[in-house]
Amino acid sequence: MHRDAKTKYDRILESAIKVFARKGFHNSRISEIAAEAEVADGTIYLYFKNKDDILIRLFENSLEQIIADLRAEIGKENDALRKLRRFIKMHLDLVNKNPNLAVVLQVELRQSNKFMKEYEPTRFIDYLNLIAEIIREGQAQGAIRADVAPGIVKRALFGALDEIALHSVLTRKGKDYLRTSADQICEMFLRGIAA
Repeated sequence: MHRDAKTKYDRILESAIKVFARKGFHNSRISEIAAEAEVADGTIYLYFKNKDDILIRLFENSLEQIIADLRAEIGKENDALRKLRRFIKMHLDLVNKNPNLAVVLQVELRQSNKFMKEYEPTRFIDYLNLIAEIIREGQAQGAIRADVAPGIVKRALFGALDEIALHSVLTRKGKDYLRTSADQICEMFLRGIAA
């Protein structure tokens, strides 16, 4: 994609986050996203098929960046338990750092029937598999119990993080709640799976 096209594409996605967070996915119009991005309505259709396509691409691009950031951050640690702790804290910190994106990912995404029916969860599976990689690494290090199934832990941990993030978005609880929750989730999971 040409640099100017990439800039417009990113601007449209950033604007969609703002509009979806402010008005809700179903109440948002392409024309409002275009106005927020300062592009013509027709320009949106050069990059996206429709509003659902914007939502799916927004999710994919956001998750791709989140995974890259998580990999970079946990890559600073050698100890698997510390990696898992960083992962947990970073996941919940993202809710705090980008509240509009949190609203879109935690609430609006679930409102799209098209997304729920048609989304191929490749990127999401990559995200979950990052947790499983850390678990397997911890098992190899002897820090995590060998009888713990990485597939179950990754889903249980994600479920806990997702519920805390959703609760935070819906109740508008701030960073203190998220920080305390991250600490408690760390303690609960790490004590439960540590060797």
